[in-house]
Amino acid sequence: MVKKKHVLYDSIVATLQDIYDPELPVDIYSLGLIYNITIEDTDDQESKVGILMTLTTPNCPAMALIVEDIKEKVIAIKGVGSVGVQITFDPPYSPDNMSEEAKIALGWLD
Repeated sequence: MVKKKHVLYDSIVATLQDIYDPELPVDIYSLGLIYNITIEDTDDQESKVGILMTLTTPNCPAMALIVEDIKEKVIAIKGVGSVGVQITFDPPYSPDNMSEEAKIALGWLD
C-alpha cells in the first residue's frame, strides 16, 4: 500500500468524478460511493489500483455498468497496469457521504 497522495491518486479521483450513476445526475465520487482507493507500485512501473466502493442500493441495476466503466477509464490512466473494483455494503451507503455539491445537484440543499 502507499500513501494517499500517490502520484496517480489525483488522476484516479478526477477519472472517478467523470463517471456517473446512470440514474442520477451526480458522479460516483461526489455521491460518496468510493470508500477507498489503494495504489500499489509494481516492478514493471505500472501500478495496481484497488477501488473499494458501495452502491446506493444492493439491488442497483447499474452495478455491472458502473464497475465496467470504472475499470475501462482507470486502466486508461498512464501508469496504471491493473484495476480491481470491490463492492461492499458494509457500511451501508448513506447520503451523509455525499459532497455538498452533490446534495445541491440533487436538490437536497439550496
